[in-house]
Amino acid sequence: MLAGSPSPLGVSLTPSALGGRPALEIEPEAEAADGTILYFHGGSWVFGSPASAQHITAALVRRTGARAVSLDYRLAPERPFPAAIDDGVAAYRELLEHGVPPERIVLAGDLAGGGLSILTVLASRDAGLPLPAGVVAFSPGPDATRSGESMTTADGIDPLFTRQSLQRLGTHYPAGQDPRQPLLNPAMHADLAGLPPPLLQAGSNEVLLDDSTRLATRAAAAGVDVILDVTADMPHVFQSFTGSLDEADAALAGPVASYSTGRRPPQPRSDGRTPGHKT
Repeated sequence: MLAGSPSPLGVSLTPSALGGRPALEIEPEAEAADGTILYFHGGSWVFGSPASAQHITAALVRRTGARAVSLDYRLAPERPFPAAIDDGVAAYRELLEHGVPPERIVLAGDLAGGGLSILTVLASRDAGLPLPAGVVAFSPGPDATRSGESMTTADGIDPLFTRQSLQRLGTHYPAGQDPRQPLLNPAMHADLAGLPPPLLQAGSNEVLLDDSTRLATRAAAAGVDVILDVTADMPHVFQSFTGSLDEADAALAGPVASYSTGRRPPQPRSDGRTPGHKT
């Protein structure tokens, strides 16, 4: 349904390939800025594509002026863990090999893609690759155990997911492997030291909210500069409603634009909050 919607305005879409996988390159109609967004679509690790994420990716491109490459990574159940992470690292490695400076690359994604952006950075760090400028994750789900408190407190409030539906979907990608291992549960078990500055955005009405809050808490404890941006009364990946929802437009302004072009995000005030954002 999403892939069949009208093409986004103000950008060009070109099928391409990266890291041995199909990809969709999205560029602004004007001359592109000096920066690359490596985008990972959502879909609970089992569905979705660059086409289904083309509108939110295009919104980032229009906001930042940078080009984006949206990766068609392998999906479960046919290709379970760690296939998607391997594809993410291969794509990032190829950008580096093509001469794109790591400080001009930002990884971004939504839901599973938000988690994959974080996991790709962690796996790239462990592989000895230079790290990108930052990570932008919209409503990520970096806890394969689905054990956050919001899985219960927001169940019945979240208009998109229930605890039961996510637990059912969540069996395909781990495929029987221990969901507590670091690359399936970075929110609780990964070593986050040295992670480039992440921006985590979520809505207060989603069952996955605590995936973001716990990841942000552990990242800060590991000495990582992190912004956790929670918007009240918003559902999962509300940023996809840009152009029709004021909160979506506000979420894609400010820090998102800064992170997505590799610029330093606004610095927190003395109280730990970031100017202009709800934290």
